[in-house]
Amino acid sequence: MIPKDPVILLSYINTQLRDNYNSLEDLAEGLSLGEEEISSIIAKLEGIGYNYSSDANQFV
Repeated sequence: MIPKDPVILLSYINTQLRDNYNSLEDLAEGLSLGEEEISSIIAKLEGIGYNYSSDANQFV
């Protein structure tokens, strides 16, 4: 289950990216997340000032 709280979500997503997935697309596929769910995650994290960096493979 994906956390609802944005700060916990940030930690969860970055941990998943670091430990298990090489990209945000891989994470979406691996967790069976649809385009709408990924867009929602990105929007929540942007809402607290974090953007996905493909170079770092994390939200910074």
